[in-house]
Parts: sequence; C-alpha cells; structure tokens
Amino acid sequence: MTPTATAGALPARSRLMTEWFGNVRGDILAGMVVALALIPEAIGFSIIAGVDPSVGLYASVAIALVIAFTGGRPGMISAATAAVAVVVVPLVRDHGVQYLFAATILMGLIQGLAALLRLHLLMQFVSRSVITGFVNALAILIFIAQVPQLVGVGWQTYAMVLGGLAIIYLFPRLNKSLPSPLVAIVILSAIAIYFEVPVNTVSDMGELPDGLPFFALPDVPLTWETLRIILPYSVTMAAVGLLESLLTAQIVDDLTHTDSNKQRECVGQGSANIVAAMFGGMGGCAMIGQSVINVTSGGRGRLSSLAAGLFLLLLLAVLGPWVGRVPMPALVAVMIMVSIATFSWNSITNLRRHPPTSSAVMLTTVVVVVATHDLALGVLAGVLLSGIFFAEKVRRMFTVTRTRVGDVATYKVEGQIFFASVDRFLKQLGPESIQEDPANDVIIDVSKAHFWDISGVGALDKAVDRMRRNGRHVRVVGINTASADLVDKYALEDRMGLEMGLAPH
Repeated sequence: MTPTATAGALPARSRLMTEWFGNVRGDILAGMVVALALIPEAIGFSIIAGVDPSVGLYASVAIALVIAFTGGRPGMISAATAAVAVVVVPLVRDHGVQYLFAATILMGLIQGLAALLRLHLLMQFVSRSVITGFVNALAILIFIAQVPQLVGVGWQTYAMVLGGLAIIYLFPRLNKSLPSPLVAIVILSAIAIYFEVPVNTVSDMGELPDGLPFFALPDVPLTWETLRIILPYSVTMAAVGLLESLLTAQIVDDLTHTDSNKQRECVGQGSANIVAAMFGGMGGCAMIGQSVINVTSGGRGRLSSLAAGLFLLLLLAVLGPWVGRVPMPALVAVMIMVSIATFSWNSITNLRRHPPTSSAVMLTTVVVVVATHDLALGVLAGVLLSGIFFAEKVRRMFTVTRTRVGDVATYKVEGQIFFASVDRFLKQLGPESIQEDPANDVIIDVSKAHFWDISGVGALDKAVDRMRRNGRHVRVVGINTASADLVDKYALEDRMGLEMGLAPH
C-alpha cells in the first residue's frame, strides 16, 4: 500500500471505529431504553395498519438491525412507523398482508433508486421554518398519542406518570451515568409488579409474539396485476418514509452538532425495508421520537441502533411475559419527556422576532400536520408556502430607472425577471405611445438584470415589439451570457435578434 493510500484509509477507518465503538456504554444503555419504548408503538402501528402485532414488532427489529450497518445517520433510530402504517390500510384490507410484504420490498427498491437519482438533494428546498414546524407538529402528535392512556383511568396512572417524569428529570442530578428514562421504566415496573398496581400494561396493547421471525418471500403471484396493485402504495410509502427519515436526520444533525450522509441514508432505508418484509415485517422509516430518546439517553453511534434491535429481539423471544407487565404509565412518562424535548420552545418567542412570512410557514406546517396527521402533507404545504413567499420577495427586488439625454431615452433595469415579475417589468418599462415619450431612440440596459425563464424573455420581447410598433428604435444592451442564451433560443428573431447589443462585462 502506498503512503497516500494509507493516509486516505486512516480517516475512514477512524471514523468507522468512532461510529461503532466511540460510545459503547452510552449506546448500549440508550438502545435498551429505545427498545422498551418501541414495543407499544410498534403494536399500535400494527393495529393501525390492520395486521398482527408481530408484523410491526418484527419490522422494528429488522429495520433497527439493518439500518445500524447501512444507514447514513449514526444515532438515529428507524423502525415501523405510523406514517407508513396509515398508507397501507386499504392494501391490507383489500388484498391481505402478503401484498403488504410485497409492497414493502418494492418500497425499498424505490428508495434505493431515489438514492441513485440523488433525490435527497431536494431537501435543500425545505426551509428552516418548515423543519421547525415539522418538529413542533411531531412533538404535539407524540403528546396527543399519549392522551388515550390518560383518559378513563384511575389515580394510580396519573401518580405513576408524575413519578416517572420526576425520576426522568431529577435522577440526572444524582447520577448521569445511567439514562434516566431507563431508570424510570425499571423502578415503575418493579413497583407496579410488586404491589400489583391497577394500571394498563404493554400486554393490554396487543398480544406479543412468542417466537423468532423467519425468512420468507411474499406469497403473491409474480404478475403485472400484482405490480399494478402494489406500485401506488409502494411509491407513497417510499416517499413518505424518505421524507420523514431525511427530516429526522437533519434534526439529529442539529441535536448532535454533526453531519450525516443523506444519500447513504436513502440506501439504508431501502435495504432495511426489504429485509423487514422478508422477515414478516411492515415498512418503516426513521422515528424522531425514538431518535430523541436515543440522543437524550446518551446514544450517539451505530451501536445504539444495533443494541435497540438486539434488545428488542431478546425481549420478544425470551422476556415476553415480563415485557407484557411493563406499566404503560412508565412509557407514557418517557414519551411526554420526548414531546417536551422535541418541541422547539424558542420558536414561540421567535414568532415576534422572525419575519411574519417565516412564522406563517412554521405555523402552517404545524396546523396541517396536526389536523391531518400526515407529516408529508404538512411539509408539502410548508414548502409550497415558502416558495410563494420567496417568489413574492424576489419579485419586489426589481427597479427600472429612466433617464433621457437629447433624443435618447435609457431604461436601466435592475433585478430578477421571471414569471412573477413580468407584469411589473412591462408596466415600469415606459409609456406605450410615442406621444407619451417623444424619444426616438430607446436603450434598454439590462446589465444589472437577469432573465430566468421564458416568461421573462417573452416580457422583453413584448416590450421591444410594443416600442417599435410605436415608431421608436430600440436596442437592448448589457445582457449577460446566461440570459442571452435564453433570449437567443426563445425570443422572436424578427423583433429582437437584429436589435440586440451585448455589452461586455
């Protein structure tokens, strides 16, 4: 090996060691907390999708294990999720669970294709206001999801939830080596089991599987008809899964002050979903709630996701009866902590400090997500509103200054000329008749302007044509190279081509 090759290999090897073994104790303990928190949610998501609880639980095991190796964001937790579960309800109802497995495999393949096409770069169009709104909406949804466990129950439930929150927030003052959510779950479970406290338990959410998952391909006919049935669901699942995963990756980046490989994350999500389906699991993606639990409990590396998957598998295969006796108030307390930690509290004070448009985008994202329980729809609404506000802002960054020397009138255009600004461009470019402006020669100076689309070129074409029809000689000068390419390609040659003068820059 050459010295250059050795030098290039060391950073990659060092990074790999750090991702896996840089925080062994913290990752393992955090993974245990995550595994316990995954159980009721995976059961709940299975119920939403209309499948057996084992489908969600096995998916969580497989996805957590695979993504530990293939994912691009160490410390992020992926498993079965509600965002994917709600999409497949009609598929399971009309065609059965085997078609769900087939659709999940195709979902994974589509996500791999998205990585090849570098679709993760579309995240560049998601503004900070949209991400903040997404985070706040998810925090609200996490809290709302706990409400059913707090309605129609005895005082013991409320007492245990308050006790769990007290342990979570006060225990770190005594000892920071153990994650306080794990301590809360263990203490409350011991109290509930020993004193037989009448509270809901994990087993009340649904029956836990009593065996290990096994490899099997979906039992569906390999026909075009099958593809016609599953393709719409697979595309939607893939899009929703990648959107939530990439947004969660960005949030974990911010929490840990580190970067992640978004393209690799797309590949990782795809491979994890394919494996999950082949072991009897439903589709999934990154989970912001469990990821926040992991990070706040000390998890930072890939080992935390691996530990969560292995510990969840151990709980299901060996400790199932004991896991079923874990009190739901303990897990509710953990999820309330997650909700509080997830919510961006400074966004409330920023409503007065930030521009009204940014606040409107954030609030719109929150309202749409909470109202529809559809994360993708909320983000789409936020992105569209951001685009509208941006276009309006750029549209207003536009001026036309007219000067006249003798018989020559010069219109100096500054700003961006595109579909949203063409009306102002035409109105400000001058009077429509020679009587209103008796200058015979007109120079349109666009040296400080840029034409972005065919709408802008069409506006320039229309302005030149209007002036020439009213008896004036028109020259366009100062056009930059990029704009000139558009003009040459789309302007009407008999109106503009012979009158175009390119000014040097």
